[in-house]
Amino acid sequence: MDDENGNWQLVIGVALGIAVTALAGGYLGWLHPFGDSLAVGRGVAAAAIMVIAVFASFAGLRMAAFVSMLLALLTGGQVLLAYSWPGLPGSYSVYQKNMLFRNADLAALEADMRAANAQIVTLQEVSVPNLALLAALRDLYPYQQTCPGPRVGGTAILTRLTPVPGTAFCGPGLAALQVVAGNEGQDRVWLVSVHLPWPWPYPQAERIERLLPILDRLQGPAILAGDFNMVRWANSVQRLSGILGTRPAGPTFGSYVGWSSRIGLPIDHVFAPRGGRVSPRGAFGSDHLGLLAEVGI
Repeated sequence: MDDENGNWQLVIGVALGIAVTALAGGYLGWLHPFGDSLAVGRGVAAAAIMVIAVFASFAGLRMAAFVSMLLALLTGGQVLLAYSWPGLPGSYSVYQKNMLFRNADLAALEADMRAANAQIVTLQEVSVPNLALLAALRDLYPYQQTCPGPRVGGTAILTRLTPVPGTAFCGPGLAALQVVAGNEGQDRVWLVSVHLPWPWPYPQAERIERLLPILDRLQGPAILAGDFNMVRWANSVQRLSGILGTRPAGPTFGSYVGWSSRIGLPIDHVFAPRGGRVSPRGAFGSDHLGLLAEVGI
């Protein structure tokens, strides 16, 4: 009987150790991009630790169970807060959308964008066929910055805010434009649309390193939105948003629904200097839900 109990302790202890290692590894994105890949499952890892810790306490591993349970509550609570805490709405509206390069329902997407009537639209996967939507929206958004991209299309910014002449530019997976804003028309705000590759083993980390010096040169407040292919608490996303001095619009939610309409990945985000409040829009022919954010600068 003692041998059997010892075997159970070993199995539960190993399982708990693996779960804790996976959770801790998700904070090591600064050391290796694999850490960001693990950060995607931070909430799942925290939940797994809590379940295993219950079994560990009954198996006699009470100290290990207590410490790991405390760790899971602290880290899992942060993820739960990101999913549940709405930010304060600001005075600028942003419609963020990964269109899907082969979108077959552009008419519905156009109708939703017109209904939302946001001041700013940030787009990804703007393929040649998807350019028809931008042309159709020119009456609502006369100022458009479109940047081509490989394979699945590029990025774009649509707005009715007046651009600052000579500020529009393209970068790797990025479109940027400075506009005039504020009640007196005296403020200058950068608008940035970004599309990152998938994380490690894909080249997301390399793209981040290319974008950071570009974003670091932008002077003044910025609104950053896009398909980051990464959760907002990961090191890579925090570096991008941090270099612009922005905070996330909340809450976060499962915006990528390409695998399942019921279980989405929270990889599309909107950031602004004062954060903001975000709500989901429909997919409308895409594998991503849209975001409608009210942000403050």
